[in-house]
Amino acid sequence: MMQARAYLDHNATTPMRPAAADAFLRALQIIGNPSSIHAEGRAARAAMDRARHQMAAAVGGEAKGVIFTSGATEALNTLLRPSPAIAFGAGARPTEHLLVLATEHGAALAGGGFSPERTERIPVTADGVADLDWLTRRLGALADGRGAAPVTVAIQLANSETGVIQPVADASRLTAEFGGLVVCDAVAGFGKIPLDIKSLGVDALVVSAHKFGGAKGVGAVILAGDRLRIAQPLLTGGGQEMRRRSGTENVAGIVAMGAAAEEASAHLSIEAARIVTLRERLLTALRASRPDLAVFGENAPRLPNTLNIGAAGLTSETAVIAFDLAGVAISSGSACSSGKVKRSHVLDAMGVPPELGDGALRFSLGWTTTEADIDAAAAVFARVARSTTKVAA
Repeated sequence: MMQARAYLDHNATTPMRPAAADAFLRALQIIGNPSSIHAEGRAARAAMDRARHQMAAAVGGEAKGVIFTSGATEALNTLLRPSPAIAFGAGARPTEHLLVLATEHGAALAGGGFSPERTERIPVTADGVADLDWLTRRLGALADGRGAAPVTVAIQLANSETGVIQPVADASRLTAEFGGLVVCDAVAGFGKIPLDIKSLGVDALVVSAHKFGGAKGVGAVILAGDRLRIAQPLLTGGGQEMRRRSGTENVAGIVAMGAAAEEASAHLSIEAARIVTLRERLLTALRASRPDLAVFGENAPRLPNTLNIGAAGLTSETAVIAFDLAGVAISSGSACSSGKVKRSHVLDAMGVPPELGDGALRFSLGWTTTEADIDAAAAVFARVARSTTKVAA
């Protein structure tokens, strides 16, 4: 009998939760278009409205602020645009500059609609935490004579490669002092750590369903209130999503996302404690094989499920293939469209030397992870470590 594979790449995508899969299958039987006014259309609309409330409840927000999208990339492209596309504040003050964290996802680093000369990267410390002193100075430099800075700050809740949790509330407070706008990519942290949109002080959150047990190809923008307005939708046409995002909604995917969010939120604290225990079990085993290994972001607050390590002599691509052939799925960082291992801009921004960064391995645990999975990964690493110890020496 073939041995079951161990899946430790949950930050790339996590399996659908049972409640989400059940909701998805039921929603496939809803035949109506949610924009239609007949009974079938109203049934589709009602199913979507329930999911809208589930998403809002998961972050302490309001259902009217939830905008369904095809995923986080579309959501970030929607929000990271200067005026007049995005307006905020009583006077609809225009945004002219984008300050984006250096370790953000590529969809944020690309700058959306901001020109390169008006886009700057917020540096991070050696542990991958945003340099708030730099942010304070830059906001002050961009401020006009009234002390207001027409700036959008893009800062992630947590990094998908290292698991480092960012001081989002502090960054929001600093930005608010200058009248700026804060967009938070919450993709990696949603469903793993407590999340309250009001406490974070951000203007908008971005989430992606397949990262917390929903279906691929669906996500959401969640607005904190009326301060941020999408004056010019990224996708125009039918005027769906209260005229903020056109296109017929993915009803089944949206319904499944709501169910996944509700389930993840209900079990968050218990699951986080279980996952931390497994992560520490894995780290202990890995260090038994390579006592010299480095844990990237080890001294910063991190997601309970993420462990990114490196050691001299390791090569990411070779190691990931070795794990795969042995029945264990891991990665070297963020999933990219090419499916190839590439140098991490996150580790580069942290100042990680090439001899460690080129061998980075990310283990990301999730709701399906078991002790057997951890032990399988540790056994493979022991074999990989033996083959690289001489190189390191």
